[in-house]
Amino acid sequence: MAGWATLLQGSGFAGLTWESLVMFGVAGVLIYLAVTRNYEPLLLVPIGFGAILANLPGADLAASSTYAAEGGKLPLLQLIYSAGISTELLPPLIFLGVGALTDFRPLLARPLTLILGAAAQLGIFVAALGAHYLFGFSAREAASIGIIGGADGPTSIFLTAILAPHLLGAVAVAAYTYMALVPVIQPPILRLMTTPAERAIPMAQERAVSRTAVILFPIVITLLVSLAVPPAAPLIGMLMFGNLLKESGVTDRLSKTASGPLINIVTILLGLVVGATMSGATFLRPQTLFIIVLGAVAFSFSTAGGILLAKLLNVILPAERRINPCIGAAGVSAVPMSARVVQKFVSEQTQGRVNPLMAAMGPNVAGVIGSAVAAGVFLAILR
Repeated sequence: MAGWATLLQGSGFAGLTWESLVMFGVAGVLIYLAVTRNYEPLLLVPIGFGAILANLPGADLAASSTYAAEGGKLPLLQLIYSAGISTELLPPLIFLGVGALTDFRPLLARPLTLILGAAAQLGIFVAALGAHYLFGFSAREAASIGIIGGADGPTSIFLTAILAPHLLGAVAVAAYTYMALVPVIQPPILRLMTTPAERAIPMAQERAVSRTAVILFPIVITLLVSLAVPPAAPLIGMLMFGNLLKESGVTDRLSKTASGPLINIVTILLGLVVGATMSGATFLRPQTLFIIVLGAVAFSFSTAGGILLAKLLNVILPAERRINPCIGAAGVSAVPMSARVVQKFVSEQTQGRVNPLMAAMGPNVAGVIGSAVAAGVFLAILR
């Protein structure tokens, strides 16, 4: 009996706490949303399972920026955190794959949509200011919370891991959750901020884009952005390198690797290790709720920012060049989901007469650049 008692006392069952049980529930919700609702399954499944692993008593599978190794050895997920997050490696590699999957032609065909993508970063700064001045977060924490408004998970992880690693789990979960909820959040904002007449504005046929332009674009953007905001170079550089691999036409094997096996492997590692930072002791705090609320504010203001600028442009543009303001909502960098939401909303509101999908893809891909630049600005100021 003594042996059985010793075995039970040393098991994980004896070490279970209410925090562990709550986090198992949180993990279950994330996996449920991924499996049954198809909300960002490629990341919510690994994050949810990583959260389960992090809260297993005695398993030593949690990860954090403050872990102290004993004997120079690191547990499995802490090793991935130290090698992939602390070194700022994994998020730029995700951007490499994203670049190889992204077509910037809709942006090049309508260069004006670049500023819509910039305007859709409004929520980042609104939420950051609110987090700092209204909720008492430090400037570095506020910047990490604000970046949720960019609707760009890898950028959120990249910035938070540098400025406020103790908030990584909460920020990542909020970022990916709101990315998944784009079809729920954006239509009411579009309905509120646009009139039936504005929704019915047709988008002119986009002009043709030359092969020279699509090859020069990633090179020029890398130089301009990296020289203007050097801390943004890791994200922008990898994004544009991946796109150059795709568009050059001579590196098909590299492009397929970046957009296939590489991004899949990095996604698995990134999701698991983000989940591993969600231990009950660090996640179940009032500030997590504040982060989730501020994330919703950031995302809503970003959507509104793109719409408002589009409406303002229509005041100064000639009648024949006016744009459908709904495409401004696609300026958040949830690619291509946000553009598809705009397309569905406008098509339904106009009984299929107006279909702005390709026009919406311009600000959508511009938003990826915009969120990376915003992260670079925060790093330049606060790092």
